[in-house]
Amino acid sequence: MQLVRQKGKYRTKVACLVLGLGAALLASGCASEDGGAGHSGAQAAKKGPAGALAGYSEQLQQAETARLAAVKKWGLAKPPLLAPAAPAVKPKITNRPGFETDGGDSLPPVFTTVPTKDKIVFLTIDDGAEKDPTFLKMMQELRIPYSAFLSDYLVKNDHEYFKKMQGLGVTLNNHTLNHRYMPALSYDEQRKEICDQQDKIGQWAGKRPRLFRPPYGNYNEDTLKAAQSCGVQAAPLWAEEAFTDHMEWREWDRDLHPGDIILTHFRGREDWNGTMPDMVRQVMKVITDKGYAVARLEDYV
Repeated sequence: MQLVRQKGKYRTKVACLVLGLGAALLASGCASEDGGAGHSGAQAAKKGPAGALAGYSEQLQQAETARLAAVKKWGLAKPPLLAPAAPAVKPKITNRPGFETDGGDSLPPVFTTVPTKDKIVFLTIDDGAEKDPTFLKMMQELRIPYSAFLSDYLVKNDHEYFKKMQGLGVTLNNHTLNHRYMPALSYDEQRKEICDQQDKIGQWAGKRPRLFRPPYGNYNEDTLKAAQSCGVQAAPLWAEEAFTDHMEWREWDRDLHPGDIILTHFRGREDWNGTMPDMVRQVMKVITDKGYAVARLEDYV
């Protein structure tokens, strides 16, 4: 671990039915990026259910063609597998055994894996030190979902980079103001680190986070109480950590499991033997070779 409208209910139902076959393919689910179903889909919908189905099927094919071209462009070994549609009801998240504090279920749960039977994992990226525009473009073109956990001291001078990330569908979560070791701090000090970051992200990003990750994965009961006091609902840790040239594993079997959360960092050549796109190629090879797809954490938590 490193420091630091389509109008009309029927037409919408048809659209979602088709897009459900490849929900992970389209970042906006059952709508195009402009909030509509797309010009060709709208024209097809006027021809009735069969025309709407054909129109949306054509959109899917076009999007898949673009995705496969991006796989080749960015040098991935294989096309990433597509995640299933997000659940209509999120699973109940509980503390991982041994990770709970005396506060138990009354505090935000701490966990490394989301309960699911689907072969999906979640990619999460911490701190915000590296601000690589190539990474943003790569992830957008490949349509790989991920979640960011940001520390203020690393992002405060470049909010626009992370606002652009947010505009691409990435949720910006809390990783404290200054990335300090939480158990060494008093309750009031921890609350400042967490809650002031809630306020700051809310101010510049327009939305306060629901998720919080303690620096280094270290916390105590005061950490969770402080986080809860300012709106945090859950504290996801991780089951694996990705680097440019290897993976590190929490479990003895050194393998992925359904619902595992993968950690990596915003890093570049100064810290890694490679770039963030290199890291993506490495971690996606592992994920795909093992038969897993990447899903969006906030759809499940």
